[in-house]
Amino acid sequence: MAMSMLNCVRVGARVALSEKLRTASAGVVSQVRWLNLHEFQSKKMMADAGVTVQRFRMADTVDDAVEISKTFKVREFVIKAQILAGGRGKGSFDTGFKGGVHLTKDPSKVAPIVKEMIGHNLITNQTPKSGVKVRQVMVAEALDIARETYLAFLMDRTCNGPVVVGSPMGGMDIEEVAEKNPNAIYKEPIDIGVGITDAQARKMAAFLEFKDTKLDDAAEQIKRLYGLFLKVDATQIEINPFGETPDGQVVSFDAKINFDDNAAFRQKEVFAMDDTSESDKREVEASKHNLNYIGMDGNIGCLVNGAGLAMATMDLIKLHGGEPANFLDVGGGVTEGAVYQAFKILTSDSQVKAILVNVFGGIVNCATIANGIVNAAKSIKLTVPLVVRLEGTNVNAARTILEQSGLPIRTGADFEDAAKKAVESLK
Repeated sequence: MAMSMLNCVRVGARVALSEKLRTASAGVVSQVRWLNLHEFQSKKMMADAGVTVQRFRMADTVDDAVEISKTFKVREFVIKAQILAGGRGKGSFDTGFKGGVHLTKDPSKVAPIVKEMIGHNLITNQTPKSGVKVRQVMVAEALDIARETYLAFLMDRTCNGPVVVGSPMGGMDIEEVAEKNPNAIYKEPIDIGVGITDAQARKMAAFLEFKDTKLDDAAEQIKRLYGLFLKVDATQIEINPFGETPDGQVVSFDAKINFDDNAAFRQKEVFAMDDTSESDKREVEASKHNLNYIGMDGNIGCLVNGAGLAMATMDLIKLHGGEPANFLDVGGGVTEGAVYQAFKILTSDSQVKAILVNVFGGIVNCATIANGIVNAAKSIKLTVPLVVRLEGTNVNAARTILEQSGLPIRTGADFEDAAKKAVESLK
């Protein structure tokens, strides 16, 4: 039983702790930009659901901070720059100011600290070298933590539905706990038709070693977190730490929430919170046209349909001595307009010195791709070498369109020939 529990928890831990890998790999197989919320957005969402979090206020300007310092009555302030990257506490600003997280008991110091953050770039180990501009600062009540536990709800394929996972060993790497001390982790599948029961919530609270009235409080918080999990179509809510304060409060101190992107149509308020200001503008633009784009460091722009073909195309470019500038998958439902937008995105990158189009027309009509290529090349006055390999549905008509276009398009006889020609065009 311990091994089966560990296997299920390992799946959950990987989901909870490998968001960066999930984002990178999932971006290669699905035309989706993963929603990432700021800390204050997640905490507001939880507070609105009745979950106990630190009280906080938001400052968009130094004047806001002055007002907060006068009206927000707390024993100690914790002041946090709001960017999507991690490592804020150990980061530094482009001005030399150290730390994106500060503590103070003196209200008069709140505004000066906020002034050092807003409008300046915070540089951490997860940001670009130039950092990310801070546009908002969260001024929160600093709470002491008497004890830390771990709590998570997630959709787990191994368990065929939602599970709740908990450990009294909070504030640590849960995957490490699963490896070294599997008995310190408890998981329980939840019947999605019934929801989490009082008995299940109390059992988890007891396993997390909450006592007396705090056990009742923890169980209630667990039920509210599950209610939020369902309400917002989350695939994961991870609370680490889920803890208690010296005065006996049960608090969700920090949270990571992932959402089911397939539910965006019915979670409009949630997805409207997406902050794209820190994202690659090309990726944001691509997502508007149902294109999947990931920028890279090379100089050969790639336009491909299908994630597997796209990755193989990049491999062949590298095999023949070139470097791909991007991953761009136009998908199976691509239109001429989407091809035009794809070319605009490719050519917006000054590093791109040649473009390789590699399309296998199974679902895609090659003639649609060919018309899109010709119209795009003429409209944007394409100046870099263009190599095209098309195969599949309506390919003969597509080749005729390219041949009669009057454009200097080089065609590849096959997959590898096209990659070779793209690399050779740069010499």
